Amino acid sequence: MIKLYALTCGWITGAMEMFVAGESGRLRVPVPSFLVEHPDGRVVFDTGLHPDATARIGRLTRYFTIEHETGDDVASRLAAVGVDATRVGWLVVSHLHFDHVGGNAAIPNARLVVQRAEWDAGRDATLMERNSYDPRDYDLGHDVLAVDGEHDLFGDGRVVCLPTHGHTAGHQSLRVRLDDGRDVVLAADACYFRRTLERLELPRVVHDREAMLASLHRLRALESAGARIIPGHDPEVWAGVPQAPRPLI
Repeated sequence: MIKLYALTCGWITGAMEMFVAGESGRLRVPVPSFLVEHPDGRVVFDTGLHPDATARIGRLTRYFTIEHETGDDVASRLAAVGVDATRVGWLVVSHLHFDHVGGNAAIPNARLVVQRAEWDAGRDATLMERNSYDPRDYDLGHDVLAVDGEHDLFGDGRVVCLPTHGHTAGHQSLRVRLDDGRDVVLAADACYFRRTLERLELPRVVHDREAMLASLHRLRALESAGARIIPGHDPEVWAGVPQAPRPLI
């Protein structure tokens, strides 16, 4: 059996223009992580915020206010499902931004799965500065599997990394195939909100606009084929997502 759990690992309040270009005001959004229970191993997709994220993000505090309370860390969220974070075998990261890899240190024994283009960007001084990457979040000595394009984690089509570049150089989403054959796609920042998918609204800052639009069209095609798309930071969608220890599906 496949089980999928949603974990809330903090909240961020940010300037709307960082989510949708041309918008004003601010919005409070969730910081998700996910656990996939597969017969051949446990997979965590993204790890949320580091407990000291506010101190770490430097100039980004102009745009973001972070809420990360006791129990919001990924290890505590996993413990609520009865999972020891040190015994997780696979850590798939969508990309290397602070709110997606901040908890990587809490999962020290997993194999880190990342798109090669993203891993390379995380070691390139220019791209690190441009993307506000902090190697203290992700360059921690994990066994790294850098993949190029689509990657079937267990070889059975049940947990598949999908390249959805554009938000960053090597962003990826994760497709989980449930026991009834339905697909759930954890879109991460390839698609911030439901309206991002419906209206093709991009944020103000994008690594590659054309690539991100192409990724959104790919997500649209998957949805048309029957997949459920879970956006990366949509507070309205997230309010309807069951939280661990209750399975998402």
